[in-house]
Amino acid sequence: MKPIDKKIYLASKSPRRRELLRQIGVEFELLMLRNDTVRGPDVTEEAHPGEAPLDYVARVANDKAAFAWNIVQSRRLTPRPVLAADTTVTIDGDILGKPASRDEAIAMLERLSGRTHQVLTSVAVHCTGMTEQITQISEVRFATLSAAAIKAYCATTEPYDKAGGYGIQGLAALFVEHIDGSHSGIMGLPLYETAKLLRQAGLPLA
Repeated sequence: MKPIDKKIYLASKSPRRRELLRQIGVEFELLMLRNDTVRGPDVTEEAHPGEAPLDYVARVANDKAAFAWNIVQSRRLTPRPVLAADTTVTIDGDILGKPASRDEAIAMLERLSGRTHQVLTSVAVHCTGMTEQITQISEVRFATLSAAAIKAYCATTEPYDKAGGYGIQGLAALFVEHIDGSHSGIMGLPLYETAKLLRQAGLPLA
């Protein structure tokens, strides 16, 4: 299908995702509810018991997109593609979400120190006649971090709204020895995969 205009709806509050969409020339409108959220009560970022990280991140992204698309339909908004995404960090098969406290952030970074972990970002696009999702997986190796470096980082605001307790676009770039995958995916929106889905939805991208 072809969209009526060249815009999409973005079902995300992440400033990093907005920045990345602008980087590839995608115009978007934020799809927000009155309580400043983009997901309803049935869309949870809590992992189900025994849920694998890959299944988890795909489910959350799809649930966000489906909820947002229902808003478009129920409000009779201009029918544009809806894009949602979710990012998680996993190590040893465990999901590392957003730390709720300084102690939790410190514990996460201590676990990642000197090791390779995976960053999974799933992107979902829903629109008329289309429900598609792609998950991009990157491997990130951290240098061995001193206790002082971890505590100094966790004294900043950076760790607390990011899966795994760090943002590669900030001070934590100093921790990274090696990346195998997508830098934009680690930031929260893999641009190659995102562009592929948006082209499928009829958006004219180079």
